[in-house]
Amino acid sequence: MHDHGHSHGGEGARIGWAFFLNVGFTIIEFVGGVLTNSTAIMADAVHDLGDSLSIGFAWLLARLSSKQATASFTYGYRRFSLLGSFINALVLIVGSVWVLSEAIPRLDDPPMPMAGGMLGMAVFGVLVNGFAAYKLSKGKTLNERVLNWHLMEDVLGWVAVLVVAIILMFVDWPILDPLLSIGFTLFILFNVGRNFWQTVRLFLQASPSPELKQSVEQTLRSLPGVEDLHHLHLWSLDGERHVLSVHLRTGVLNSVEDQKQLKHAISHALSEYELAHTTVELEFDTEPCRDR
Repeated sequence: MHDHGHSHGGEGARIGWAFFLNVGFTIIEFVGGVLTNSTAIMADAVHDLGDSLSIGFAWLLARLSSKQATASFTYGYRRFSLLGSFINALVLIVGSVWVLSEAIPRLDDPPMPMAGGMLGMAVFGVLVNGFAAYKLSKGKTLNERVLNWHLMEDVLGWVAVLVVAIILMFVDWPILDPLLSIGFTLFILFNVGRNFWQTVRLFLQASPSPELKQSVEQTLRSLPGVEDLHHLHLWSLDGERHVLSVHLRTGVLNSVEDQKQLKHAISHALSEYELAHTTVELEFDTEPCRDR
């Protein structure tokens, strides 16, 4: 069973739009954070940097995924997304630690940021991220839906900066700026840590889901003609497209037609799992397993 999904030009174009908007705005954010003396803007800049990397890798993946498998990359290029996730997580962790090292000391004697500059950056941030989210909202692929959620998080983050900027324009509470940056950063680290561990597990070819593995095993064991199974390996190319290999010990199959019927039953039973690739070896009753 194979899944030969192809990315279309529309998806690549929409992701490309979002990528260039985010990269350009991230650079402006870092400059704006320095000029306004706002760690909250710097924290959001780190967040947007991570989203820019995510979008960039997704854009690259959208282009690569349409390529056929090669002699070197026999499963195609889907696994590149895991590499992208790994690099993205490392960048966000380093950036978050840097923001915390800047924000925490400011809690003792917080300097007053330029509230007017923060307000302008916040309005700009809502508009840019909102427009990028709008462009991706037209897409229907899983890639685009996930990225759109990231951008909507950015919009909400800039709304928070906008609210704090308005408060600081009327009230002398400069501690709100480092508090907001610490809140942003802890939120980033929580999500990055969870995703980073999942990425490492998939890199090490851990099963993407123990429940899924158990369900597949039960399904195969319930098939008529299957007496036992072993060497069941379930791993993932990219967290979405999974690969299965298994040895099935069968009873006596008297003809080629019996074998065809069993293979058809296996294919039908596994179709609900939408696996990207399956390898099933049939072992007859008296046949030793060569992998033992």
